[in-house]
Amino acid sequence: MGISLKSRRSKISPLKLTVLLGGAFVVLLIGGWLAYRWFGRTAGRSTLVYRYLRDPQAHADWAIRAGERCGDAPFVMPTDGIIGYLWGDPFRPGHSHQGIDVFGSTTLGESPVVAAYDGYLTRNPDWRSAVILRHPQDPLSPGRQIWTYYAHMADPEGDSYISEAFPPGTTDVFVKAGTLLGYQGNYSGYPDSPTGIHLHFSIVLDDGYGNYRNELEIRNTLDPLPYLGFDPSASYDGGALVLCEP
Repeated sequence: MGISLKSRRSKISPLKLTVLLGGAFVVLLIGGWLAYRWFGRTAGRSTLVYRYLRDPQAHADWAIRAGERCGDAPFVMPTDGIIGYLWGDPFRPGHSHQGIDVFGSTTLGESPVVAAYDGYLTRNPDWRSAVILRHPQDPLSPGRQIWTYYAHMADPEGDSYISEAFPPGTTDVFVKAGTLLGYQGNYSGYPDSPTGIHLHFSIVLDDGYGNYRNELEIRNTLDPLPYLGFDPSASYDGGALVLCEP
């Protein structure tokens, strides 16, 4: 026995269609606003970084200089170049940048990296591109210990640009602010996927037992801008340069 199926064309009333379209528009509007808030903080500075790297000499006034101090800031500048990405910048959903990225050159091993503050340097035995300095007294919050972390000082294969004065296994060696630590590189841990040539600089909290916390989590870090003499509100203006205005 056959069964005859009759298709029925469902009809949507004009009012219901208007409500659906209106709801879709609101969703798109909110999504666009969130995307702007999420990526707007970095879009303008990305453009400035590209312009600087294409012609650093033409934009020399955009750059910081290793060892210089902004006003009466406690830290000196840790390297040469343009400050491109800041603490708290969103690189992907669920992840916020834990420090600042300074882009100094298009040539590997050229831009110097120096200690931003007097401290005690450690380079773990397996660290090819990074060092960390212990600072017993936080100059902006006396009574607590902090650490400064300097990364990407190697080429894509992991050949290090860290100063020979600090071989792997160096532990708690005192260095003064301005001491040469190495040079900017683009090491990411993956030879086929290097980063841009830059220094990643972050301030890491102590765990209360004399050890640094996990730098990969922003909750374990502090905004470096106040320590360098910059206005921390600069991080919310994605199209502005971060410049010394003491």
